[in-house]
Amino acid sequence: MKGHPVMSESTSITDAFGSPAPVLSYSPVVLSVPGRPVDLQARVSAPATGSDLPVILLSHGQGPSNNLSSLNGYAPLANYWAAHGFVVIQPTHLSSRTLSHLHTGSPAASLFWRSRAEDMKHILDRLDVIEAAVPQLAGRMHHGKVGVAGHSMGSHTAGLLLGARLTDPDDGQEVNLIEPRIKAGVLLAAPGRGGDVLNGPMAENVPFAKTTDFSTMTTPALVVAGDKDDSRHFTDMGPDWHADPYTLAPAPKTLLTLFDAGHGLGGIAGYDVAETTDESPERVAALGQLTAAYLRTQLHPGDSAWQTAREALTTSPHPLGRIDTK
Repeated sequence: MKGHPVMSESTSITDAFGSPAPVLSYSPVVLSVPGRPVDLQARVSAPATGSDLPVILLSHGQGPSNNLSSLNGYAPLANYWAAHGFVVIQPTHLSSRTLSHLHTGSPAASLFWRSRAEDMKHILDRLDVIEAAVPQLAGRMHHGKVGVAGHSMGSHTAGLLLGARLTDPDDGQEVNLIEPRIKAGVLLAAPGRGGDVLNGPMAENVPFAKTTDFSTMTTPALVVAGDKDDSRHFTDMGPDWHADPYTLAPAPKTLLTLFDAGHGLGGIAGYDVAETTDESPERVAALGQLTAAYLRTQLHPGDSAWQTAREALTTSPHPLGRIDTK
């Protein structure tokens, strides 16, 4: 295991990518899914130029805002990734506040934990349809180079697709939703282990999370945690809880710990959003750079973007965070 400091905002890793491209963003792309109560809608963002573009599936979190938990959220990350060579696909999960009329029954049911992962599988099944639907995108996507990213509840979704398992609280059966078409992932402010540590006042609302098992999460992943992200409403473990997907999962895994970062990680859910308690454009910019570099190297083995990014971000006297690997 190795730890490295992460350089401050004065450092740029632009050389790892070159100049950002103009971004084309198209929404909604509408997919009809049998048995789903409403159509699956997604936003697709891509660079205006380039071919053989890898794909990032981005799963939104929950949060109090009405529209960030949908295809309209996470613009700071989606725009950066698209400008640096990725096609970013953002579905609106059934748990979105924009679909609150579907949220009947228990709070756990309203989170649609299984449906969220299934949304991503439906998207992968129909990448050709999506590519044909978006103007100027046809023939430019690389369907074999796919990564997944998620924030908060979206990280729970991404973790399941990367191989984490749980026991369905309704039927007691182990659930395995690993998606082999996904080659790497990024977990942002992810929920940690369940069991007795899930003891906060909101824990009863997430019974599916009480049996999360990261020991089966074998796909390579970058776990991002804020050292001020103390989710007392779920657990008294403190910020270390959000590092569990790194600590408890098998290698290869990488942990990026951001200093002074809360659950919003500087404001990744949207530009100038009210619920971001740790507003930091510099932190968001660094996170965009590092996650893009990580996924680029994972999806293009031999690419030096991640090595370049890490080397550029390890010599600052005022680090934004640190990187650990195993």
